[in-house]
Amino acid sequence: MGDRGRIVLPAALRESAGLEAGTALTVVETDHGIVLLTRAQLRDWVRRDLEGLDLVAELIAERREAAAGDAA
Repeated sequence: MGDRGRIVLPAALRESAGLEAGTALTVVETDHGIVLLTRAQLRDWVRRDLEGLDLVAELIAERREAAAGDAA
């Protein structure tokens, strides 16, 4: 890493990952270290993590539970 916080990726890595100048990258800190992802990779990662979850149903159930507690 450079003194201004810039990270240099080797040309071979940029080419194999399909990265071009100006490609937006997102830095994610995980339990295993730091991960650099393109926007598309981040979107796909989040979608995989949320797959099978019914967040709307969970929210409705929480709201109903809270409302029942308020009514008691």
